[in-house]
Amino acid sequence: MTRKKVKLAFITNDSARKATFKKRKKGLMKKVSELSTLCGIDACAIIYSPYDNSPEVWPNTMGAQRVLAEFKRMPEMEQGKKMMNQESFLRQRIAKANEQLKKQSKENREKEMTEIMYQGLTGKGLQHLNLGDLNDLGWVIDQNLKEIYKRIEAVKKGALTSYTAAAAKSHAVVAPPVEQEPAVVELGLDGMQRTQAEWFTNWMNSNTSDQQIDFGHGDEMILPNYNDNHSANMWPNDFYP
Repeated sequence: MTRKKVKLAFITNDSARKATFKKRKKGLMKKVSELSTLCGIDACAIIYSPYDNSPEVWPNTMGAQRVLAEFKRMPEMEQGKKMMNQESFLRQRIAKANEQLKKQSKENREKEMTEIMYQGLTGKGLQHLNLGDLNDLGWVIDQNLKEIYKRIEAVKKGALTSYTAAAAKSHAVVAPPVEQEPAVVELGLDGMQRTQAEWFTNWMNSNTSDQQIDFGHGDEMILPNYNDNHSANMWPNDFYP
Protein backbone atom coordinates (compact mmCIF):
# COMPACT_ATOMS: atom_id res chain seq x y z
CA MET A 1 0.00 0.00 0.00
CA THR A 2 1.45 3.37 -0.99
CA ARG A 3 1.86 6.05 1.62
CA LYS A 4 -0.41 9.05 1.43
CA LYS A 5 1.23 12.11 -0.11
CA VAL A 6 2.23 14.60 2.56
CA LYS A 7 1.12 18.18 2.17
CA LEU A 8 4.15 20.44 2.46
CA ALA A 9 2.79 23.18 4.67
CA PHE A 10 3.63 24.61 8.05
CA ILE A 11 1.93 22.75 10.92
CA THR A 12 0.17 25.36 13.03
CA ASN A 13 -0.57 23.07 15.97
CA ASP A 14 2.39 23.15 18.38
CA SER A 15 2.00 19.65 19.80
CA ALA A 16 1.44 18.11 16.35
CA ARG A 17 4.44 20.00 14.96
CA LYS A 18 6.69 18.80 17.79
CA ALA A 19 5.55 15.21 17.40
CA THR A 20 6.13 15.38 13.65
CA PHE A 21 9.60 16.82 14.21
CA LYS A 22 10.65 13.98 16.52
CA LYS A 23 9.27 11.37 14.15
CA ARG A 24 10.94 12.82 11.05
CA LYS A 25 14.24 13.40 12.88
CA LYS A 26 14.39 9.76 13.90
CA GLY A 27 13.65 8.64 10.34
CA LEU A 28 16.29 11.00 8.92
CA MET A 29 18.98 9.69 11.27
CA LYS A 30 18.08 6.12 10.34
CA LYS A 31 18.33 6.91 6.61
CA VAL A 32 21.75 8.52 7.03
CA SER A 33 23.00 5.49 8.96
CA GLU A 34 21.69 3.10 6.29
CA LEU A 35 23.25 5.20 3.50
CA SER A 36 26.66 5.15 5.18
CA THR A 37 26.55 1.42 5.98
CA LEU A 38 25.11 0.08 2.71
CA CYS A 39 27.06 2.33 0.33
CA GLY A 40 30.27 2.60 2.33
CA ILE A 41 30.46 6.39 2.26
CA ASP A 42 31.26 9.04 4.82
CA ALA A 43 28.16 10.94 5.94
CA CYS A 44 27.05 13.06 8.82
CA ALA A 45 23.91 14.83 9.97
CA ILE A 46 23.56 17.96 12.08
CA ILE A 47 20.06 18.98 13.15
CA TYR A 48 19.15 22.21 14.96
CA SER A 49 15.75 22.54 16.60
CA PRO A 50 13.94 25.02 18.86
CA TYR A 51 13.25 22.19 21.28
CA ASP A 52 16.94 21.51 22.15
CA ASN A 53 19.68 23.93 23.15
CA SER A 54 22.43 21.97 21.36
CA PRO A 55 22.22 20.44 17.92
CA GLU A 56 21.94 16.69 17.45
CA VAL A 57 24.86 15.18 15.54
CA TRP A 58 25.26 11.83 13.81
CA PRO A 59 27.36 9.72 14.11
CA ASN A 60 29.21 11.86 16.67
CA THR A 61 30.98 15.20 16.95
CA MET A 62 34.37 13.91 15.81
CA GLY A 63 32.90 12.06 12.85
CA ALA A 64 30.93 15.12 11.76
CA GLN A 65 34.04 17.35 11.99
CA ARG A 66 36.04 14.90 9.85
CA VAL A 67 33.35 14.80 7.13
CA LEU A 68 33.03 18.60 7.14
CA ALA A 69 36.80 18.99 6.81
CA GLU A 70 36.82 16.71 3.77
CA PHE A 71 33.92 18.68 2.30
CA LYS A 72 35.71 22.03 2.72
CA ARG A 73 38.76 20.70 0.91
CA MET A 74 36.66 20.19 -2.23
CA PRO A 75 36.54 22.94 -4.93
CA GLU A 76 33.78 25.50 -4.51
CA MET A 77 32.12 24.44 -7.76
CA GLU A 78 31.89 20.88 -6.48
CA GLN A 79 30.64 21.97 -3.10
CA GLY A 80 27.63 23.83 -4.46
CA LYS A 81 26.91 21.43 -7.34
CA LYS A 82 24.01 19.65 -5.66
CA MET A 83 23.62 21.81 -2.60
CA MET A 84 20.14 23.09 -1.80
CA ASN A 85 18.86 25.30 0.98
CA GLN A 86 15.30 26.08 1.88
CA GLU A 87 15.03 28.99 -0.54
CA SER A 88 16.34 27.05 -3.54
CA PHE A 89 14.14 24.11 -2.62
CA LEU A 90 11.03 26.29 -2.58
CA ARG A 91 11.99 27.92 -5.89
CA GLN A 92 12.36 24.50 -7.47
CA ARG A 93 8.97 23.41 -6.18
CA ILE A 94 7.31 26.62 -7.44
CA ALA A 95 8.82 26.21 -10.91
CA LYS A 96 7.62 22.62 -11.08
CA ALA A 97 4.12 23.65 -10.00
CA ASN A 98 4.02 26.37 -12.66
CA GLU A 99 4.93 23.86 -15.35
CA GLN A 100 2.17 21.53 -14.22
CA LEU A 101 -0.29 24.44 -14.15
CA LYS A 102 0.64 25.49 -17.68
CA LYS A 103 0.24 21.93 -18.97
CA GLN A 104 -3.13 21.50 -17.28
CA SER A 105 -4.38 24.87 -18.61
CA LYS A 106 -3.46 23.82 -22.15
CA GLU A 107 -5.33 20.52 -21.78
CA ASN A 108 -8.40 22.30 -20.41
CA ARG A 109 -8.37 24.82 -23.26
CA GLU A 110 -8.10 22.05 -25.83
CA LYS A 111 -11.06 20.21 -24.30
CA GLU A 112 -13.10 23.42 -24.25
CA MET A 113 -12.42 24.11 -27.95
CA THR A 114 -13.21 20.47 -28.81
CA GLU A 115 -16.59 20.81 -27.13
CA ILE A 116 -17.29 24.05 -29.08
CA MET A 117 -16.31 22.28 -32.33
CA TYR A 118 -18.84 19.49 -31.74
CA GLN A 119 -21.49 22.06 -30.82
CA GLY A 120 -20.82 23.81 -34.15
CA LEU A 121 -21.33 20.50 -35.96
CA THR A 122 -24.78 20.25 -34.41
CA GLY A 123 -25.70 23.70 -35.76
CA LYS A 124 -24.86 25.99 -32.85
CA GLY A 125 -23.51 29.40 -33.89
CA LEU A 126 -20.04 30.73 -33.14
CA GLN A 127 -20.91 34.44 -32.84
CA HIS A 128 -19.96 34.61 -29.17
CA LEU A 129 -16.30 33.66 -29.83
CA ASN A 130 -13.56 36.29 -29.96
CA LEU A 131 -10.45 36.25 -32.13
CA GLY A 132 -8.39 34.24 -29.64
CA ASP A 133 -11.10 31.61 -29.31
CA LEU A 134 -11.38 31.32 -33.11
CA ASN A 135 -7.63 30.82 -33.42
CA ASP A 136 -7.67 28.08 -30.79
CA LEU A 137 -10.70 26.49 -32.44
CA GLY A 138 -8.95 26.51 -35.81
CA TRP A 139 -5.92 24.78 -34.27
CA VAL A 140 -8.11 22.07 -32.72
CA ILE A 141 -9.89 21.51 -36.06
CA ASP A 142 -6.54 21.17 -37.86
CA GLN A 143 -5.34 18.62 -35.35
CA ASN A 144 -8.50 16.55 -35.74
CA LEU A 145 -8.24 16.68 -39.54
CA LYS A 146 -4.65 15.46 -39.39
CA GLU A 147 -5.72 12.58 -37.21
CA ILE A 148 -8.57 11.73 -39.60
CA TYR A 149 -6.26 11.77 -42.65
CA LYS A 150 -3.77 9.61 -40.81
CA ARG A 151 -6.42 7.00 -40.04
CA ILE A 152 -7.66 7.05 -43.65
CA GLU A 153 -4.15 6.37 -44.91
CA ALA A 154 -3.76 3.53 -42.42
CA VAL A 155 -7.05 1.96 -43.57
CA LYS A 156 -6.02 2.29 -47.23
CA LYS A 157 -2.67 0.63 -46.58
CA GLY A 158 -4.36 -2.19 -44.70
CA ALA A 159 -6.89 -2.76 -47.50
CA LEU A 160 -4.15 -2.67 -50.15
CA THR A 161 -2.08 -5.20 -48.24
CA SER A 162 -5.06 -7.54 -47.89
CA TYR A 163 -5.92 -7.23 -51.60
CA THR A 164 -2.32 -7.93 -52.64
CA ALA A 165 -2.15 -11.01 -50.44
CA ALA A 166 -5.47 -12.31 -51.80
CA ALA A 167 -4.41 -11.69 -55.42
CA ALA A 168 -1.11 -13.45 -54.90
CA LYS A 169 -2.91 -16.40 -53.38
CA SER A 170 -5.44 -16.65 -56.23
CA HIS A 171 -2.73 -16.49 -58.93
CA ALA A 172 -0.52 -19.07 -57.31
CA VAL A 173 0.58 -21.75 -59.87
CA VAL A 174 -0.39 -25.26 -58.85
CA ALA A 175 1.83 -27.96 -60.30
CA PRO A 176 -0.15 -30.64 -62.24
CA PRO A 177 -0.15 -34.13 -60.77
CA VAL A 178 2.56 -36.37 -62.11
CA GLU A 179 1.14 -39.33 -64.04
CA GLN A 180 2.78 -42.56 -63.11
CA GLU A 181 3.48 -44.94 -65.92
CA PRO A 182 2.31 -48.53 -65.41
CA ALA A 183 5.03 -50.85 -64.39
CA VAL A 184 6.30 -53.07 -67.21
CA VAL A 185 7.53 -56.51 -66.29
CA GLU A 186 10.34 -57.61 -68.57
CA LEU A 187 11.16 -61.27 -68.72
CA GLY A 188 14.75 -61.90 -69.66
CA LEU A 189 16.50 -65.18 -70.08
CA ASP A 190 16.23 -65.96 -66.37
CA GLY A 191 12.50 -65.33 -66.41
CA MET A 192 11.98 -67.58 -69.41
CA GLN A 193 13.99 -70.36 -67.81
CA ARG A 194 11.97 -70.11 -64.59
CA THR A 195 8.73 -70.26 -66.61
CA GLN A 196 9.92 -73.33 -68.54
CA ALA A 197 11.04 -75.09 -65.34
CA GLU A 198 7.67 -74.43 -63.63
CA TRP A 199 5.81 -75.77 -66.68
CA PHE A 200 7.96 -78.93 -66.83
CA THR A 201 7.47 -79.58 -63.12
CA ASN A 202 3.69 -79.29 -63.47
CA TRP A 203 3.70 -81.54 -66.50
CA MET A 204 5.75 -84.23 -64.75
CA ASN A 205 3.46 -84.14 -61.72
CA SER A 206 0.40 -84.56 -63.90
CA ASN A 207 1.87 -87.56 -65.81
CA THR A 208 3.33 -89.31 -62.79
CA SER A 209 -0.13 -89.98 -61.43
CA ASP A 210 -1.05 -91.91 -64.63
CA GLN A 211 2.25 -93.68 -65.48
CA GLN A 212 4.93 -94.79 -63.11
CA ILE A 213 8.61 -95.04 -63.91
CA ASP A 214 10.04 -98.48 -63.03
CA PHE A 215 13.64 -99.11 -62.18
CA GLY A 216 15.32 -102.50 -62.88
CA HIS A 217 17.56 -104.45 -60.62
CA GLY A 218 20.67 -103.12 -62.39
CA ASP A 219 21.95 -99.74 -63.10
CA GLU A 220 19.69 -99.29 -66.08
CA MET A 221 16.51 -97.24 -65.75
CA ILE A 222 13.50 -98.56 -67.61
CA LEU A 223 11.34 -95.78 -69.08
CA PRO A 224 7.83 -96.35 -70.29
CA ASN A 225 7.20 -96.52 -74.03
CA TYR A 226 5.64 -93.44 -75.54
CA ASN A 227 3.98 -93.45 -78.89
CA ASP A 228 4.74 -90.89 -81.51
CA ASN A 229 1.73 -88.75 -80.72
CA HIS A 230 2.51 -88.59 -77.09
CA SER A 231 6.14 -87.75 -77.78
CA ALA A 232 5.16 -85.04 -80.14
CA ASN A 233 3.00 -83.41 -77.49
CA MET A 234 5.62 -83.66 -74.81
CA TRP A 235 7.06 -80.16 -75.35
CA PRO A 236 4.98 -77.03 -75.76
CA ASN A 237 4.93 -75.37 -79.13
CA ASP A 238 5.87 -71.97 -77.67
CA PHE A 239 9.47 -72.90 -77.01
CA TYR A 240 9.99 -76.11 -78.97
CA PRO A 241 7.95 -76.24 -82.16
